[in-house]
Amino acid sequence: MEEKNPIQVADRIFQVIETLSAKGNLGLMELCKETDLNKTTVHRILNSLIYMGYVKQDTSTLKYALSFKIWEIANQLLTRLDIVDIAKPFLRELVEKTGETVHLVQVDGNYAFYIDKVESYRNSVRMVSKVGKRIPLYCSAVGKAVLAEMDDDQIRYIWETSDIHVLTPHTIIDLDTFMVQIDQIRSRGYAMDDEENELGVRCIAACLKDYKGKPKYAFSLSAPVGRMDEIRIQNIAREVLITKDKIMEAWTY
Repeated sequence: MEEKNPIQVADRIFQVIETLSAKGNLGLMELCKETDLNKTTVHRILNSLIYMGYVKQDTSTLKYALSFKIWEIANQLLTRLDIVDIAKPFLRELVEKTGETVHLVQVDGNYAFYIDKVESYRNSVRMVSKVGKRIPLYCSAVGKAVLAEMDDDQIRYIWETSDIHVLTPHTIIDLDTFMVQIDQIRSRGYAMDDEENELGVRCIAACLKDYKGKPKYAFSLSAPVGRMDEIRIQNIAREVLITKDKIMEAWTY
């Protein structure tokens, strides 16, 4: 038995979108014929899609076509998938070298979202993070790595529009102190979360820019404090920067 879409209006909206995608520019009656929907329904759907920016109408021919907003959504998805696929072997290599778990994130607004995770099984302590989980920029290594690639005005705006509060005794909640740390990150090339988001966990992160050169992604290596003394931090930071260069070279070329 063929299943039906539980939301009929959604089924009709995407029927119109998919028809325009497959057939190109179409007039109202042509769309009605292709979709087997009545004129009133198709017209209402088209007006809604035009209002949301997904469809445009040629004023001379009165025909309808998809806008570039559809392309932008698809391109964002493809870009995200590309970075996951490209980064994966290098992140696995970093995990093999260090024996620690590595995360890949994408920045959206004032948060970073985990889009991939490579778990290490050489150590008994596991990271509880999950793909899809979000983390604030101001108190995470990945967030600070991305912020350090922005100008000071952008950083201040994100700070002022974030819900800044103490998560651990180590969380930085003063903007001036935070900006001093941003300068340090810019100088050395990597960021650290020194138990600022979660007690007992240290992270080292580096930013990855998208195809437009904008800081949009980052990856981090996380480990319990007991495995992250100063000497090991320096060794891992060096491996993180090497991994960053490898990913960016593969992504660029």
